[in-house]
Amino acid sequence: MKCYTPHELGQMEKFYRANFVNSLSGVKSANLVGTKGTNEVENLAIVSSVFHVGANPPLMGVLMRPHTVPRDSLHNMKETGIFTLNHVNSSMVQAAHQTSARYPEDVSEFAATGLTPFYSEEFAAPYVQESHLRIGLEVQDIQTLDINQTELVIGQIVEVFVDEKIVSETGYLDIEAIDSIGVTGLDSYHKIRRIAQFGYAKVSNT
Repeated sequence: MKCYTPHELGQMEKFYRANFVNSLSGVKSANLVGTKGTNEVENLAIVSSVFHVGANPPLMGVLMRPHTVPRDSLHNMKETGIFTLNHVNSSMVQAAHQTSARYPEDVSEFAATGLTPFYSEEFAAPYVQESHLRIGLEVQDIQTLDINQTELVIGQIVEVFVDEKIVSETGYLDIEAIDSIGVTGLDSYHKIRRIAQFGYAKVSNT
C-alpha cells in the first residue's frame, strides 16, 4: 500500500489532485441545488457536500466552493434566502452531471439539461420534478471557512416531498427504494444497496 505524503499531494496536477482528494471521503449523496435569482433565471447545480446538521430545528448544511468565480447557486442563496435540495436518481444522472458545466448566467440549467422545474404553492425556489425526494430550505446561516474560503450554507427544512410509502414507522426513509444514488470523486456515480440495519446500540449489561 502506497503512502501519499503532503509533498506528493502538492506535486499532483490540479485536476488529478482534486479528483484524488474528493474520492477520499468515499460515497456521498448526490443532490441538485435548485435556486431562482431575482433576474428570474432558474439555476440548478449538482453537489456532493450535503449533510445533516440537526433535527430540532430540522437543519441541513451544504458546502459551496469559494466564490472566486461566478457561483450562481450561492449568489441566489444569498440573494433570496431559499433553495431546494433534490436527490438524484439513475434516470436523471446524466442530466444532473451536466449541470456542473459552466453555463452563462442567463442560461437555466433546467432548460439546458432537459430537467423539469416544479414549484409548490408555498415556496418560490424550483424543485426538480424528476427527483423522488425534494427538500425546500430557508437559509439560516452562511459562514466562510478561513482555511480555504469555502462557504458553509445552513438551511432549515420547510418542505419535504417524498412518497410516504418509503417512510417507516420509525421515521427512517428507504432511499434505496426511490433509487437515490451516490457519487465519488468528481464524476463517478453509484447505486446504493443496503447491507444491514441495526437497532439503537446500547452497552450490554452482560
